Amino acid sequence: MNLIISLLLGFVTAFIGITPPGLINMTAAKVNLKEGKRSATWFVFGAVIIIFFQAYLAILFAHYIDERPDVLILLREAGFGVFATLTVYFLWIAKKPKKKKGKIKKYSSTKRFFLGMLLSALNFFPIPYYVFVSITLSSYNLFFYDMGDVFVFVTGVVLGSSLVFYCYITFFQKIQNKTDYIMRNMNTIIGTITGLIAAITLFNIIRYYLS
Repeated sequence: MNLIISLLLGFVTAFIGITPPGLINMTAAKVNLKEGKRSATWFVFGAVIIIFFQAYLAILFAHYIDERPDVLILLREAGFGVFATLTVYFLWIAKKPKKKKGKIKKYSSTKRFFLGMLLSALNFFPIPYYVFVSITLSSYNLFFYDMGDVFVFVTGVVLGSSLVFYCYITFFQKIQNKTDYIMRNMNTIIGTITGLIAAITLFNIIRYYLS
């Protein structure tokens, strides 16, 4: 029963975390539109391989810091600095994304596979996200750090991520107008999210030192 719960939790948390339009799912959708489902599938396959290792490493890291409150507060302080910097960058420094025009170039499936791996590796948000998720679930005794639960949870993450990518590939044309608007305002959206995370992190740091 614990393994089934771990699988479902991994699936649900991945689905929630990846559903908002982001670099990887939007790129997968656009690869599908320009080059077809085969290239998009190879792109997604490359991305989910990296997501598997990111989620696995995040949970191992979460297990370590869950037993070390001193490390946890240091990470909170570092995280506040990172998220505050990102907020300033995305809200006031970064330029708005522009649509690229011109002829569409087709690439081999192998190149799309490695592009998926590269973009996924450059996306650092999954690691702190799954660290936070696993620590939270563990605090409610919904998740345990033994190897079986970890592997099943990460498998659920891969399945949930794959489903989200599949939905973007399949239904992107129907929601393209909305996603284009989101992409044009992506910096504001990301900056707002990182600002909110920075504020929550700062609140937790202050509460820790006052307690």
